[in-house]
Amino acid sequence: MNTKNLVLMAMLVAVGAALYLIIPGINGGMKPDFMLTMMFIGIFLFRDVKSVFILSLATGVLSGLFSTFPLGFLPNIADKLITGFVFYVVIKSFKSIASNLIASTVLVGLGTLLSGFIFLSVAIFILGVELPFLVLYATVVLPAVVLNGIAFFLIKPIVTKILERSSFHKPVAN
Repeated sequence: MNTKNLVLMAMLVAVGAALYLIIPGINGGMKPDFMLTMMFIGIFLFRDVKSVFILSLATGVLSGLFSTFPLGFLPNIADKLITGFVFYVVIKSFKSIASNLIASTVLVGLGTLLSGFIFLSVAIFILGVELPFLVLYATVVLPAVVLNGIAFFLIKPIVTKILERSSFHKPVAN
């Protein structure tokens, strides 16, 4: 892993953190997790286990630190690590689909669904936070799927074009 890739991953996570901080909360302060969107973009760009681990862990820790969810630190870390590696396996398994923007956006939506399920499951069932799973899933996770999909659809081509024009990163071979 080279320093340029680490810097780019850090920039993606930082942009995700900035978006997370400026987006207003919905349903009692819960926020869509745009750090998740940036993590997905990072996984598309850096398709190796070390990068996925670094992106997932960094995104999970920052999401946990900024979380407005009760006891949200550990669920965020678990959620990002599991979601990141599942997403990575899907991307590696379906390389041809991953190169299509529409298909990639659908994968991001499915990844957001998985992320929300894991986060709420860990928070409610393991930590014992008493909140209604289905209500939170419908009012926070489903809108986050739409917002993350739109954000990904708009941001990924911009990041890809910038990287193609610079010597900063060599595009991943599909």
